[in-house]
Amino acid sequence: MLFRKDIDPRCAYCQKGSPLNDREVACVKRGVMPVEGSCRSFRYDPLRRTPPRPVSLRLPALQQEDFEL
Repeated sequence: MLFRKDIDPRCAYCQKGSPLNDREVACVKRGVMPVEGSCRSFRYDPLRRTPPRPVSLRLPALQQEDFEL
């Protein structure tokens, strides 16, 4: 999921950007850009992208019948 080729371009995970805060990125080409922004010189850096958090297992909601075949 992190290394797929059809990723939507965002300044948040571009090689040319450096995060300033939660909402802004300092871009080498365009200056200060919003995290959601993008431009033609976007280069994907998979190490800058944080994957979505996994779904937590809610054990109290499960019953013994849920584990039987």
